[in-house]
Amino acid sequence: MESSGGAARRLAALGRPRPAPHMTAGEGFVAPARPGPSPPPGVPAGSTPAMEPVRPAAASRRRLLLPLLLLGVSGFFQSHAVEVDIKDASNATCLYANWMMRFLITYESNTSDYKTTTLNLSSSVTHDGSVCGNDTQAALVAVQFGEGHSWSINFTKTNETFQGDLIIFTYNTNDTAVFPDAKRKGPVSVVVKDPTHPVQVNNVYVCHSADFIEAENVTQIFWNVTLQPFVQNGTVSKKESRCRADTPTSAPTVLPTAANVTTVSTTTLSPAPTTPPKPVENPDTGNYSLKSGNKTCLLATVGLQLNVSQDKPLLININPKTTIADGACGNTTATLKLNDGNSTLISFTFVVKNTSASVQKFYLKEVNVTLLNRLNGSVISSADNHNFSKWDAFLGSSYMCRKEQTLDISEDIQVHTFNLRIQPFLVEANKFATAQECPADSDLNFLIPIAVGMALGFLIILVFISYLIGRRKSRTGYQSV
Repeated sequence: MESSGGAARRLAALGRPRPAPHMTAGEGFVAPARPGPSPPPGVPAGSTPAMEPVRPAAASRRRLLLPLLLLGVSGFFQSHAVEVDIKDASNATCLYANWMMRFLITYESNTSDYKTTTLNLSSSVTHDGSVCGNDTQAALVAVQFGEGHSWSINFTKTNETFQGDLIIFTYNTNDTAVFPDAKRKGPVSVVVKDPTHPVQVNNVYVCHSADFIEAENVTQIFWNVTLQPFVQNGTVSKKESRCRADTPTSAPTVLPTAANVTTVSTTTLSPAPTTPPKPVENPDTGNYSLKSGNKTCLLATVGLQLNVSQDKPLLININPKTTIADGACGNTTATLKLNDGNSTLISFTFVVKNTSASVQKFYLKEVNVTLLNRLNGSVISSADNHNFSKWDAFLGSSYMCRKEQTLDISEDIQVHTFNLRIQPFLVEANKFATAQECPADSDLNFLIPIAVGMALGFLIILVFISYLIGRRKSRTGYQSV
């Protein structure tokens, strides 16, 4: 039901929407969580007694593996599969769904830092509230798992197509196994509008590739999806609608035949001159920001370029027009995540040092880079360096460096920055504070070449004088007596 593997996202859910008064859900079946099929290559506020819905946010569908990189979890996609088979009053299947999913959640800890945790499906999954649909009633897939977590999606239908509507995911920070040190306790809900495209109503939607939805500090990951919310005649259709990520996009190879072979002239032509590759220009500068509530907590202006040298050297400019900023702010830690067009993720982590000192400074501590296949979300390359000590400035000020800087992430990946200005803490009035400039931007830099030139000039003069003195002594030795 969508061109880039997003049908999986419609399986989301919180709460238990009630079936229509004139319908009964019938007897349904949810397969106990079991080891699912192998995933596609490379895939990744106050205590309240009741659910606290969060305002719907625009979902960024990202076929990324960012969760795996950010958490460093081995075997990340060894998850369980969920199978929901809902029956109507005549005991015929009216809704069928089988998929795999996992959630990455960024939350505030008791120390006011932000952490990212993984929420997996438990061995016990229920489907209370799932209902069949018809021409006037939406179908609903709703599952509950773990310590108070739930996920659902509803589907609407026309005469020819069906489409997902709202995805609702609720996680419970009282689950200490997942959120051992959460500052806020209780259920938190994330509501996302499903942006997927319609699917033919008599088709089953299939997407093996990984699909990601990000909203409200939550990344929802789905893969190996098989879905048909309006099953006809009790039998899941054999006609598939595949997501774009599962569909090859390369044109078929046309073999030569007698009909398409063209006779080539025997005239000898001079070979065309080889055009040298055009050098990659400096990247455009992007403006990025993060908010904590209604207040801006991080500001960044930077042009980014990646230097990847695995198979062959490759320079990649990050396009700010297609780049989405995400992350989290804390009192002593802040993370800025930039996703460029579903193919590149760069994450910068800043920390405050000397937290007990009267004068504190912040600095860049960690950088993560992930390159992904735009078609299927598989990881092409990834690197992580958490031992930086760069871009330091006094807390309450910003750091600025107009000149190009290079961050060595690994032997194969470098990040080049241009026109950088960053303030990850204590942003006031949505404006940068006074900047501390990097040494490369210092006004005294022009003295360096002048000093070198002067030194060389003095050296040349000394050599010339020495030459003249030596020449004069040589002439004195040949004078007549």
